[in-house]
Amino acid sequence: MIVAASLSWYVARSGGLVAWLTCAAAVGWGLTLSSRLVRKRGAPAWFLASHRFLGLLSVVFVAVHLVGLWMDRYVPFGPAELFIPFRATYKPLAVAYGIVAFYLLLAVELSSLLMRRIPKKWWHRIHLSSLLLLVLATVHGFTAGTDRSNVAARWVALVVSAALIFIATFRVLADRKAQRADRSAAIAAARARQNAAGSEPAPAGAGPGPD
Repeated sequence: MIVAASLSWYVARSGGLVAWLTCAAAVGWGLTLSSRLVRKRGAPAWFLASHRFLGLLSVVFVAVHLVGLWMDRYVPFGPAELFIPFRATYKPLAVAYGIVAFYLLLAVELSSLLMRRIPKKWWHRIHLSSLLLLVLATVHGFTAGTDRSNVAARWVALVVSAALIFIATFRVLADRKAQRADRSAAIAAARARQNAAGSEPAPAGAGPGPD
């Protein structure tokens, strides 16, 4: 009985940790794919396939996490506690962060499957919520789980979070620099066209009209 209880807890714990890591990897991969440099040069098909695969793995390991919590008898988790925010008796706010993150993950994955059937602006907005998803999942992990005191877990979370912040910052700055360069090039081209039009010789026979 003790072995079964320990097994369910380790399943829940490992499922949550791996789900967070795969979700972070999917977000980082997505930020890289959406950068202006990659869009301009084009990316191999396996880049996008890898991003989608990481997102799918996140859903799979979240399901493992939920099954482990449902099996664990130390803290009872039923359907209401697992899927409705603030219904859990164990750290309701911390658990609610995880539930909201789970629904955001489902929204992102469903929007990926329906990408060709929904407006692009809505797809983009839903995908941007993956950043909030990761923040909520991180807060959930360190407020609801037992790994907040684990030095290795804290260092992994710190390194991964720093890497994602760097990728996101680099993407924003690079895109802004490229946009400024495009605007400067467009202005220079417009001025060149104006100068060329102003320096064109007058048509033959053109001159002042009769008095």
